[in-house]
Amino acid sequence: MADKIMKATIITIGDELLIGQVIDTNSAWIATKLNEAGIWLQRRVSIGDVREEIVNTLTKESERADIVIITGGLGPTADDITKPVLCEYFGGKLVTNENVLNHIKKIFEKRGLPFTERNARQAEVPDVCTVLHNPVGTAPGMMFEKNGVLVFSLPGVPMEMQEIMNLHVLPLLKERNKDSYILHRTIVTSGIGESFLADLIQDWEEKLPAYIKLAYLPSHGLIRLRLTGKHSQKELLKESMEAEINKLKTIVKDYLIIDEDLTLAQYIIKIMRERNLTLGTVESCTGGNLAGTITSVPGSSEIFEGTVVSYSNRIKMQVLEVKPKTLEVHGAVSEETLKEMISGGLRVLNTDYVIGTTGILGPGGGSPEKPVGTVWIGVGNKNRTVTGKYRFPYNREKNTQMVINTALNMLRKMVLEEEN
Repeated sequence: MADKIMKATIITIGDELLIGQVIDTNSAWIATKLNEAGIWLQRRVSIGDVREEIVNTLTKESERADIVIITGGLGPTADDITKPVLCEYFGGKLVTNENVLNHIKKIFEKRGLPFTERNARQAEVPDVCTVLHNPVGTAPGMMFEKNGVLVFSLPGVPMEMQEIMNLHVLPLLKERNKDSYILHRTIVTSGIGESFLADLIQDWEEKLPAYIKLAYLPSHGLIRLRLTGKHSQKELLKESMEAEINKLKTIVKDYLIIDEDLTLAQYIIKIMRERNLTLGTVESCTGGNLAGTITSVPGSSEIFEGTVVSYSNRIKMQVLEVKPKTLEVHGAVSEETLKEMISGGLRVLNTDYVIGTTGILGPGGGSPEKPVGTVWIGVGNKNRTVTGKYRFPYNREKNTQMVINTALNMLRKMVLEEEN
């Protein structure tokens, strides 16, 4: 049952993480890999390069976790104190590991760099640890075991951490954790607020098995509903998760837009690739951010041809051939202008579909007739163009994301309607 699931804590060490100078991408990567191995990540803790903080945090987390993974603080400089602190904590002494020393020397020789005493000290490891070879760097990983808790200390450099995890840590954890499983299933909804959605699915949520939990993940007009199941019997868990996700999809059918764990951009690329369709964008208010969202997805080049960022009226007229009279009479933020932008985009980009945006995202630029947040969004193909007027009452950044999600969802609906 769920009590057999191994629990883990990640401790990231480094003042640069606490002050926001460096973004912690390691924890997200490690968390994904632990889930794949059936290990539940219960806590992520970030601390500075302070001896007392390291000792106190390691002590506390070792009391509630089966596995502790530490990243950072293993470099050759004076502020990297993780290794001597761990040596003291586990009651060992630092000794030179000849295999590590030879590996470091080869790295410096290959790079044509002088080998110094400071570099040699990186080969010193606690004599109570198991050394984990780092094939792409100079700081070895280390494994300790105390009172049944496994503690791994890994470099903070993402590439080095990932190599050691893949080579040493994950195979060991999977071997020790053969009989526990974690599954996630996600659906995405739109067009309903979080509180209304919670009321809609309340009866179903209250009847979920104890080993399945629901999380609400709202973001810019979308709500992701993620089911997480933990159990020692894989087939039972798979059957239960499938049954519950099907019940949920039936309840929220009027708001369901994606029934798998994909972003809107990923889903758009998937369905257009399956139908051998191409896409372009003509953007005013979003300034290329819509195209950037699409092209940030690997494989987008299979469906995405390009964009025209017609931020000024001059570009709208010269490139997309929006009529001067249309702009004069209706303005840039209008359905009439948007339709001509999309028509021009279909001609210039020569794609099956074009998304268009024009609006006032703020903080200034509005008027009584067209207040800040007024946006026209449209999608067109050779047969028809669909448009919609929206008012987003947020700041510029959130308004931009709302426009992008609304535009992609409009495209999703049109592609499924037209191509099916």
